[in-house]
Amino acid sequence: MSWFRTVGARLSLALLVVVAGVLAFVYLIVVPSLQNRLVGSREDQMATVAARVADQFNQNSLTPDDLALRFASATNTRVTICEVSTRTPLDLICIADQGGGGAVGGIADDRIANRAAMTLDNARGVVTRGGRQYAEAATPAKATHVILVSSSIEDSLSSVRLVKRRLLISALIALAAALGLGYGGARLFARRIHRLEQAAERIASGTFDEPIEDSSPDELGQLARAFDRMRLRLAGLEHARREFIANASHELRTPLFSLGGHLELLLDEDLDDATKREFLVRMREQVDRLTKLAGELLDLSRLDAGRLRVDRDPVDLSRVAELLVEEFEARAQGSDHRLEPEIDGSSTGLGDEQRILQVGRALVENALRHTPAGTQVRIRTGRNGDQVSLVVEDDGPGIGAQEAVQVFERFYRGDGTGRASGSGLGLAIARELAEAMQGEIVLDSQPGRTSFTLSLPASSRTSSPPVE
Repeated sequence: MSWFRTVGARLSLALLVVVAGVLAFVYLIVVPSLQNRLVGSREDQMATVAARVADQFNQNSLTPDDLALRFASATNTRVTICEVSTRTPLDLICIADQGGGGAVGGIADDRIANRAAMTLDNARGVVTRGGRQYAEAATPAKATHVILVSSSIEDSLSSVRLVKRRLLISALIALAAALGLGYGGARLFARRIHRLEQAAERIASGTFDEPIEDSSPDELGQLARAFDRMRLRLAGLEHARREFIANASHELRTPLFSLGGHLELLLDEDLDDATKREFLVRMREQVDRLTKLAGELLDLSRLDAGRLRVDRDPVDLSRVAELLVEEFEARAQGSDHRLEPEIDGSSTGLGDEQRILQVGRALVENALRHTPAGTQVRIRTGRNGDQVSLVVEDDGPGIGAQEAVQVFERFYRGDGTGRASGSGLGLAIARELAEAMQGEIVLDSQPGRTSFTLSLPASSRTSSPPVE
């Protein structure tokens, strides 16, 4: 029973049913049509002979026996000339019967001749006598006679029976071939499907290292290649997930260890007040670091789940730039950076002001952290057609081409200069927030100048519904 549940068996049976249906249709159409054509052709011949005999009989050129013999010999048929009696019920009296091996027994009961006598019109059909079938045609003559011409159609029917037998044999061979080829082909497809099933099981179990190979150009080959692309994508996601967990654990563990160490030191009663205040300041910094990391992780989870609410309202980017300068001015002075605004009053775009500020903070903090002391950092705004921009530009050493590809990746922090710090999430979140506001962040880095540009749709000062 389990064999019938396989794809190969079902496809084979389906092909078998289709072939059987086609053969049955051909058998039911071809064989009767062939038989009708052969019998009809023989009836036409009989009708032609009967009409010619009637013409000669009407001319009284020959006696009935001579006339019947002449046409029976010439056409290899049986010619019977009957006289219609005047008695009731109607009766036919045979006056001549030639060909076909003797007289027609019981000609009065011949339905073709009787029909012609009763209707005084031509009649034709097939009759059975002595277990054999005959094609007949009857024609009235001289108003009181009927010419009946008949010929056996057993040879034609034998040809039809031969065609039937050969067609049935061919059908059986075709069905066997269809079953064998169908099952073989279905087995090949089923084997390929089974390989895809095994690959799906491996992927479901978390094994992504074995490629899925199928070079066929058909649908199964396309499905296999789609599976392999899915495998690579899932492998990348799994790698990113593991790195995310490892990096997040590391980022959480570092401030927690620092807090634990300072708390143990604070328990020392011999510490002076200045040292305790210094420890409290450092602990506060670690708490702020944890708070920021927790907020970034929460934003990432919301972005990944598509549940981060982003408004799309008119936002003055000049005002955003001023707020960023005010917020980071003290920090820039503390790290010996020059923070300068370059404001364009016409830069109003559509977005979420708090999220734009969050993006701007990430860009400014990145510039202050990764450039040497004395570097100038500029916050510019502008408008270009239907786009407005917030640009954070610095005069630092620039970002290498290889590193530029990775700066927007989550937890990426290394720059090879020893200044790498932070969680490595700021730029990744900034780019996803920009995309959520239907904008983008573009990096342009050259030796001596690096700029991050946040582009947003320009505002017509009409509010739009929030984007979930």
